[in-house]
Amino acid sequence: METPHGVLNGAEIVVRCLQEENVEHIFGYPGGAVLYLYDEIFKQEKVKHILVRHEQAAIHAADGYSRSTQKVGVALVTSGPGLTNAVTGIATAYMDSIPMVILSGQVPTHAIGQDAFQECDTVGITRPCVKHNFLVKDVKDLASTIKKAFYIAATGRPGPVLVDIPKDITTHKCEFHYPQSVSMRSYNPTVKGHQGQIKKALQLLLQAERPMVYTGGGIILANAAPELNRLVDTLGFPCTNTLMGLGGYRATDEKFMGMPGMHGTYEANMAMQHCDVLLAIGARFDDRVIGNPKDFATHPRKIIHIDIDPSSISKRVKVDVPIVGDVAEVMRELTALLEASEQKPRDIRAWWEQINQWRGRECLKYKTSTDVIKPQSVIETLWKVTHGDAFVTSDVGQHQMWAAQYYKFDQPKRWINSGGLGTMGFGLPAAMGVQMANPGATVACVTGEGSIQMCIQELSTCKQYHLPIKIINLNNRYLGMVRQWQQLDYGSRYSESYMDSLPDFVKLAEAYGHVGMQVHDPADLESAMREAFALKDRVVFMDIYTDRTENVWPMVKAGKGLTEMLLGAEEL
Repeated sequence: METPHGVLNGAEIVVRCLQEENVEHIFGYPGGAVLYLYDEIFKQEKVKHILVRHEQAAIHAADGYSRSTQKVGVALVTSGPGLTNAVTGIATAYMDSIPMVILSGQVPTHAIGQDAFQECDTVGITRPCVKHNFLVKDVKDLASTIKKAFYIAATGRPGPVLVDIPKDITTHKCEFHYPQSVSMRSYNPTVKGHQGQIKKALQLLLQAERPMVYTGGGIILANAAPELNRLVDTLGFPCTNTLMGLGGYRATDEKFMGMPGMHGTYEANMAMQHCDVLLAIGARFDDRVIGNPKDFATHPRKIIHIDIDPSSISKRVKVDVPIVGDVAEVMRELTALLEASEQKPRDIRAWWEQINQWRGRECLKYKTSTDVIKPQSVIETLWKVTHGDAFVTSDVGQHQMWAAQYYKFDQPKRWINSGGLGTMGFGLPAAMGVQMANPGATVACVTGEGSIQMCIQELSTCKQYHLPIKIINLNNRYLGMVRQWQQLDYGSRYSESYMDSLPDFVKLAEAYGHVGMQVHDPADLESAMREAFALKDRVVFMDIYTDRTENVWPMVKAGKGLTEMLLGAEEL
């Protein structure tokens, strides 16, 4: 059924579509091609516009908004440079499968292809980094296209969808009908898993002597953490979450093995390599998780892989029992079969003994100091001060890995980071989106002095919209992860990794109207952090001077196998 709403122009139709989709916030930046849209946004109050200071930040903010909720993030940019500025954010969302709708302005239809002012080939530029995109050439197609965009973004394996709207289409008029549902012959994601395959999986799990559960971002995207926790608790098996899956299984439980992969724990990587049955759920066996696929394949094991996206299954690693479907739905069925089965899982005490031996290596232990602040201790203090209950966004680099290793996430959608693309500048605007979506929640942005300067102008947006984010800047005066690789692989030739002439971050924060703090002494760390988080209604920029030489351990070098881990400086 469709509801007619009278004759409207294109700009009015766009705003009405957003209202129909219950969009509360849209992140954007105006420009000539979208001024009719901005005029309509101005005339209503239901959809609130958040003015960022750079289009990249609009996409990252919509991204953080989406990741921390069950909503589709929405962004609006103008044509040409507005769109090209947004591409980094769109690619970030695409790599991490984040549901988002981007509305972009375009030059009038008659000027397309004429190298008009602020024209670019939006559809061509974004095609490789969106789930789908549309160019609207007729106002009559506008409402149905936006409906399709929201549907495609949020279903199946989610992702960003772009709708490119020429300026003249926003002035053309037609009868407004908003479709109640969408049917697309070429797009029908499978939701229900194959019964026979689920039964096969159950038999493998019941017979396993050295089982391992490996889960990724698909758990978070499908809101399937309750199902995962129930399944793992019923099985009693060890469980690991990837960087994108942290919080999927509660980190404080003894069955949690930590993160696997390049900077994963010794025990998680050893168990991934030596298990006899691996249950992979919503994970994609990517290069940073399993290392070299040839090395991974040297230990024969049976692999069950549950994923909504058939193209992710057997892409890098051949699996034995593929199950295409919504991971929450499949886990519910698997758990029901498990609970109804007369057969129970095998006694795996010997496997737990082996795992506990690996745990005995204490791979995340680090040397403490009374002279210099250790970055790991900053994250541990953050966890303590926020009672493990904060939303934590991060930028990219060493600080990101330390946050993932040392902040124990017991809940999903609390860890917000750019995993796939690894985008510096993501942390602050993503935190704005998180705070906007979760007013009153504690939001911390863990960053470094390199990353924070990529989108630092968003401190202005935080001021305008009263977004009291706490910025935890691990300032080691280096592009830390680059420096670490240069130390290990490039003969300690620190080419362009030293951050010379840094700003005074305290004064910079104050210039934007916020609170700045500088911390040098380990003895002051906890009290300073408590003071910062007590300022509930203020942005606080904590510039924390950390040990310049600290590296992220464990580490699996690129191209190496999962078990070829460096556990610390003594192994160099």
